[in-house]
Amino acid sequence: MRPQAVAAMMEGMARWANPSSPHAEGRAARRTLEDARARIAAALGWDGEVILTGGASEALAIALGGTDAVATSVEHDAVLRVAGMDRVPVGRDGIVDLAALPEGRRVAVQAVNSETGVLQPLDAVAARARVLVADASQSAGKLPLPAADLIVVSAHKLGGPPGIGALLVRDLALLTPTGGQEQGYRGGTENVPAALGFAAALEAPRDWFAAVGSLRDRLDAAIRAGGGEVIADASPRIATIAAYRMPGRSAAAQLMRLDSAGFAVSAGSACSSGTLKTSHVLSAMGMDAKAAGEVIRVSFGWTTTAQEVDAFAAAWSAMA
Repeated sequence: MRPQAVAAMMEGMARWANPSSPHAEGRAARRTLEDARARIAAALGWDGEVILTGGASEALAIALGGTDAVATSVEHDAVLRVAGMDRVPVGRDGIVDLAALPEGRRVAVQAVNSETGVLQPLDAVAARARVLVADASQSAGKLPLPAADLIVVSAHKLGGPPGIGALLVRDLALLTPTGGQEQGYRGGTENVPAALGFAAALEAPRDWFAAVGSLRDRLDAAIRAGGGEVIADASPRIATIAAYRMPGRSAAAQLMRLDSAGFAVSAGSACSSGTLKTSHVLSAMGMDAKAAGEVIRVSFGWTTTAQEVDAFAAAWSAMA
């Protein structure tokens, strides 16, 4: 978390009241919540509605629930859990096959893949979709928002607190109200401290992102020099995520060795890496189970340094 977000949450906790309560303290909390909502929208450059949620997974459920949606085969598990959803294939480069994308449907696509960092051509997808649901969990606060009807944002992916996200809505008629808070689209007491932390994280300086690209390129080069493979090397990728294969060494073995050396990485997305199952993303990209089982995911944040990257490269190369 960014220190600004931690400070904002502590302030919010110190003067907490239920923003749905009619008394003076509740009305003050409501004003604080709506101010935080407006700050989140302004920081993201969004002029539509902002529905605050418990995270990206809940935002996706609201955006896709009860709809005849289609998604790419490399989406997050929170999308693929939606029953009966049609899947659109991707190529070996991880990019959606536009020719296979049906026209006139509600389509869910990650702006940035959470395992490989591959950027999807959302403008081209939007041209074929009736409604575009863009999962911008990995890109919001780092890259400009895509031109989409519904956009999913996660606070903890941009230095904010866990347990809060947002669904950015161009037109509320695209959603089915379920009752409760957030204009009737999400039930549960609003998390004012987390909303304040979310806003503060977005308003914190983002100059760190410009330097991350050189760090990722530095590690890419070291992995190649050590005999490794950079996944989706030729595809457009965000600078904060990379996936690397070490031929002949399982991801589980790599994780244990790297963890003992002080490096925190994962196999697949963090939400599913605890199972160490074969990544559905890599399988959808045409990688066989053995090769996919040798891939780890590395992420770069606002605290990552060149010294850490070099130390990781040395540990990886020694293991290889």
